[in-house]
Amino acid sequence: MIQIDALPAFNDNYIWLLQDTDTRRCAVVDPGDAAPVLAWLESHPGWTLSDILITHHHFDHVGGVETLKHATGARVAGPAAEQIPARDIDLNDNDTIEVLGLRFEVMAVPGHTLGHIAYYQAEQALLFCGDTLFAGGCGRLFEGTPQQMHQSLSRLANLPGETAVYCTHEYTLSNLRFAHAVEPSNTRLNARLAEVTRWREDGRISLPSTIELERATNPFLRTAEPAVIAASKGHDDRQSSEPSAVFASLRAWKDRF
Repeated sequence: MIQIDALPAFNDNYIWLLQDTDTRRCAVVDPGDAAPVLAWLESHPGWTLSDILITHHHFDHVGGVETLKHATGARVAGPAAEQIPARDIDLNDNDTIEVLGLRFEVMAVPGHTLGHIAYYQAEQALLFCGDTLFAGGCGRLFEGTPQQMHQSLSRLANLPGETAVYCTHEYTLSNLRFAHAVEPSNTRLNARLAEVTRWREDGRISLPSTIELERATNPFLRTAEPAVIAASKGHDDRQSSEPSAVFASLRAWKDRF
């Protein structure tokens, strides 16, 4: 089994550190800052950074890539459709890549950016989804359309429920507060909001989530639910009940929340 730890960066980013304790090789996902990764390597002599996986081109996800590449020689893989610094491998939808002996499937998930990808590992049920799916929410639409993001989220929601969701920001509490405004009678959501509130008060990380938990509590994955449709229509009574239209209404509401 691969051990996974979060290396905090900036105000609320997480750089995911994957570790193979047998080979003492490691990989990182979306290192926006090289410093936390270099500090970990310095404090763990004998370990080698073999791979850097990138989900999209935003600076808080790629800012440390060139420094890490220069310092370690790690292989850099990222979306073919975006400008990724020091990239060695261009990845497209349905490609596969082996990292630390594990085979990851590449999933195109446009919306936050047009070329955004996610990495899914079936045997260990791992998903590294960047800024597409968040715990309790989803990314802003900087480049894509609501229809694209809704399709991307639907694709992720169809993964097995036990899949662990490793997104890259600690936005969970604010996302769940919005989710509660959408679905105040969702008992599973209310319990999750209370739990995450306690965790954050104690300084505890709220990730990873799971696909099953997101399907039960994340309004952006619940656009076919009558309560979510009704709440979204309360903010835009002209919209249809078509799921992508409900998603668009929710995303616009969240942007103002």
